[in-house]
Amino acid sequence: MGILTASVRDRLRTELRGRVLLPEDPGWDDARRAWQLLVDQRPVAVIEAAGVDDVVATVLTARRAGLGVAPQATGHAAGAVGGLTDAILLRTDALTDVTIDADAGVARVGAGARWSAVVAAADSAGFAVVAGMSPTVGAVGFSLGGGLGWLGRSHGLASGRLRAIEGVDARGRTVRADVAENPELLWAARGGVVPLIVTAIEIDLQRVPHMQAGSLLWPLERAADVAHAWREWIATVPDSVTSLARVLRFPPLEVFPEAMRGRAFVGVEVAIQEADADALLTPLRALRPEIDTVRTMSPAELGTVHGDPVDPAPAHGEAIVLSEISAPAIDALVGAVASEQADAVLSVELRHLGGRLASGGFDGAVSGIAGEGLVMAVGIVPVPEALPAVRAGTASIIDRLRPFASERLVKTFAERPVAPEALYGEALTRLREIGERWDPDGLIRAAHGVRSPRVLD
Repeated sequence: MGILTASVRDRLRTELRGRVLLPEDPGWDDARRAWQLLVDQRPVAVIEAAGVDDVVATVLTARRAGLGVAPQATGHAAGAVGGLTDAILLRTDALTDVTIDADAGVARVGAGARWSAVVAAADSAGFAVVAGMSPTVGAVGFSLGGGLGWLGRSHGLASGRLRAIEGVDARGRTVRADVAENPELLWAARGGVVPLIVTAIEIDLQRVPHMQAGSLLWPLERAADVAHAWREWIATVPDSVTSLARVLRFPPLEVFPEAMRGRAFVGVEVAIQEADADALLTPLRALRPEIDTVRTMSPAELGTVHGDPVDPAPAHGEAIVLSEISAPAIDALVGAVASEQADAVLSVELRHLGGRLASGGFDGAVSGIAGEGLVMAVGIVPVPEALPAVRAGTASIIDRLRPFASERLVKTFAERPVAPEALYGEALTRLREIGERWDPDGLIRAAHGVRSPRVLD
């Protein structure tokens, strides 16, 4: 097993603009901490890159020391990378430049930029981007993982908007990939695994009008009525409507509004790109929601709808793709969230897929999602003793839905390593060939890599 000695660390400190830390250094625990606080990352060293030159130096140093390199910006997907005991954790969160080329309709986004910064920059120029529902997620990692957001049914996966990637390969060379130069790397990056440390991407900008978006909430006792009404409603809406049904349990904490504190709700969250949004919502509003926050907003405000945590959190989640959102599937979901085991689960959501999410329409390793719905169950683990109950709760929900499951999973919703066949399907063989050609030694470590089919707990 390779090591990074103190002498190498000290030499790097003179060469790099970013910080270099070993386990004995002050600030080590903060440097290795991921957004997902349940993941205990223990790399050989942490390097906080200040620029592309630092990334190159890290790769060259790792090769000499017999180590891997695991690039990471926010660490939302840290649990899917695997062990780092023989790798350097390369933090890219300082690479935050966002540049808008309005004439070309393209944004160049640094590896550390979060969606909040990208959507704000695009909005200021009169554009939108195919972003995630959480403004704190890294834009690059989200896009490379496929990317499922509020514009999904109308615009497809975020990876389909990738125009180019820039990065450093396993030999320390800077590389650009687009449709003309290294096109196989661009293909792999679109929803697959690219054997590069990506330092920036270029994405297409979109023209999206102001829309209606927000949440409708009812007391949890209405779950069956609301969920079935939503199921019937989504069969009638155009692809310009993206929505999800959700169960939320709010802890009795002052951080939540008083009307929600200590209560459980069933809800529908929507983003509608239609002038007659109010008319489309009539069937749902006829159910008389207790809370209705749907309003006109710009695409830049969509990050407020889903209410994801703004700070790192200890959370445990599991997901499954449903082949169909059928009446029996809804019955199973309602029964699952009503069970005693589910009391430990904070949020259970069922996203409506289809539209451009199914058809893809671009050349990439993963161009669409084979299923009509995606279920994600998440619980917060404030203390270690709470983890068994949260695990049991999320597992019970997913298990009840397995009779309705697709064979495929969605990369950005798989929080731990899974069999790559479930993520990449028929693209797996080509992804492995590209990986062997560009990184035969497996130096670059990524979430849901393709080198081994072994499933890890």
